[in-house]
Amino acid sequence: MFPSHDHTTTMRSDGATHRPGRAHGSHGRRRGAAALAALGILAVSLVAAAPASAATAATAVEPTPPPPISAPAGEHTLERADVDAWLDGLLPNALESAGIAGGVVTVVDDGKVVTTRGYGNADTGTAGGEPVPVDPESTLFRPGSVSKLFTATAVMQLVESGDVDLDTDIAEYLDFDVPRRFDQPITLRHLLTHTAGFEERLGGLIGSGDESPVLRDELAEEPPEQVYEPGTVPAYSNYGNSLVGYIVEHVSGVPFEEYVQRNILTPAGMTSSTFEQPLPGALHDRMSQGYPTSADAPGPFEIVGTPPAGALTASAPDMARFMLAQLGEPGTGSILEPGTLDLMHDPALDEGALGNLAAGPRMTLGFFDESRNGHRILGHGGDTNYFHSHLQIYPEERTGIFVSFNSTGSSGLATLELRDAVLHGFTDRYFPEESATAPGTVDDATAQDHAAVAEGSYVSARGMQSTFLASMDAFSTTQITAREDGRLLITPGPLSDSPALYEEIEPWVWREVGGQRVIAARVADGAVEAIGIEGAFTMLPAQPERAPGVALPVLGVSALILIVTAVAWPVGAIVRRVRRRSFPEGTVHLRPERTGRGVRILTKVAAVSTVLALAGWTITVLTVMSLQDVPVASLRQLQVVQAIGVLGLVPAALQVVSAVRNRHGWARVLGSVLVLLALAGAAWFAFEFRLLAPSVSY
Repeated sequence: MFPSHDHTTTMRSDGATHRPGRAHGSHGRRRGAAALAALGILAVSLVAAAPASAATAATAVEPTPPPPISAPAGEHTLERADVDAWLDGLLPNALESAGIAGGVVTVVDDGKVVTTRGYGNADTGTAGGEPVPVDPESTLFRPGSVSKLFTATAVMQLVESGDVDLDTDIAEYLDFDVPRRFDQPITLRHLLTHTAGFEERLGGLIGSGDESPVLRDELAEEPPEQVYEPGTVPAYSNYGNSLVGYIVEHVSGVPFEEYVQRNILTPAGMTSSTFEQPLPGALHDRMSQGYPTSADAPGPFEIVGTPPAGALTASAPDMARFMLAQLGEPGTGSILEPGTLDLMHDPALDEGALGNLAAGPRMTLGFFDESRNGHRILGHGGDTNYFHSHLQIYPEERTGIFVSFNSTGSSGLATLELRDAVLHGFTDRYFPEESATAPGTVDDATAQDHAAVAEGSYVSARGMQSTFLASMDAFSTTQITAREDGRLLITPGPLSDSPALYEEIEPWVWREVGGQRVIAARVADGAVEAIGIEGAFTMLPAQPERAPGVALPVLGVSALILIVTAVAWPVGAIVRRVRRRSFPEGTVHLRPERTGRGVRILTKVAAVSTVLALAGWTITVLTVMSLQDVPVASLRQLQVVQAIGVLGLVPAALQVVSAVRNRHGWARVLGSVLVLLALAGAAWFAFEFRLLAPSVSY
């Protein structure tokens, strides 16, 4: 997103409205020197504000991870009394301190439900009425992207029946075309592992109202571009998973929501769950409110634009039934045969497709590998604007846990940290590490060489490359710095807002120091191609011209010069008028020269337009990132205003030529040159980051 341009200083370039003269020239030299000094200060401040460079990161203090919010591990039996005591000691205070209104947790083991616990309020009463506590048995929550596991299960049923094949091009199962940049087929295996190569889309992802979205329309109209070769770059994609849901709908001939109801929810005994939006009457009154924080008024019921990716509404007991069914427990609803469950739970791509990324955690056909303490754990998280959830199953231990909260909390990472406290605390308490972590097998010299290769700026593969949201790459980079001891300092750490330190444990594979997270790099011709940080999340080397050290100073300095120019225009006019009125009667006034006046006006119009456009894009990106829609007409208007700024390069160049030709003095020439360069910098940013792209879909 765009940060506000708050690096302020003063610079004047308004001498062009006065006739040159000795006194004005002297004043202009003082102003010019001040301008150059101010720009120097600005450059230093921008460098200081940019993400840590190799030099600064190399001297950073070794990060110390905060202690987890968890009960101590030890000898504990996975039974109701112990789990209840642990959760009751953890969650009530944690919810209150995090500003979260309420939540639920359910645990299954050995074919049965161990416990289902509710905490806090489903309705805080902030919108009127009395508070309503969470009822763990009946209150409904929105699991968000945990819904993708149901979509994956649905298509695996069609794989099991032979109606679809995992490795056949999806064109065989669709009645519309999807964008393709590469000749390789796009398969269900790619869609389920988030490797079909699609960029992300945010438009229409979550809204509100009383209308149910039409899945085909949402997918066929303005689809995202394919930006990666299929099967090679894991990049989480709501669009890709929703394509899976539409294939289920198209092949079965039954609407997706109805198919899931008939073939998953009903057989599993999930009588309090649905993909329908809005909720049917029988479930409406049981729905928990959703909140930004526990002190806020509730938000509206959220309508997910592509239901397969996140539209499920369910109770905690129903999520327990789904976990038991995924574990293949007898009597829990036969949704998949044992062999199909094994296929769904195994890693779905190998080294032939992923290269050395396969040495890190890999996606199964729907699940993330979230293994911990030497135990295989498969899971999936999910977030809407208000609800934040996570599900994990332990196939070998026949165990599962689901947690969901109905508020975002007082900080951006509040629910993520609390989910980790529950999930990691559960693993550490009931499935502790049975042996010490094996030491690395990479010698110091190799580790230092590999760290030097990995050093640099990276951006997320889950991005928007063909639209104006490409601008986010300039402000959301990750810096990897090689330490002298061969370890990597990653700022910010994967899925964190704090730095993290990693050490190499095998060639091109690093493990977090003091943690269990593992990352792996794919290297070709001595350069890193990609770094996998989770099964469906990858970091890619930032293009040099898009690195913060280039893009941010160019944008910041350009914006500052243009803001000063825009402000100086009316201020200069007022000052001149005041001065004329203060002169004694009969004084001869020096009139601004008329030659080139139109060029100057057009240049200033371009400066004002560019400032307004950048401010508009800032507001737009913040709006889109909060999952609110922006009208197409507004985006086109912004592009028109931005284009006026770009066209202003012509009069700005003419103004420089005029200032030089007419010997207006170096201060005025410098001012004209700075404005020209600022307009050029803003124009470069607009083209480089797709602000003027033909498509304004996002």
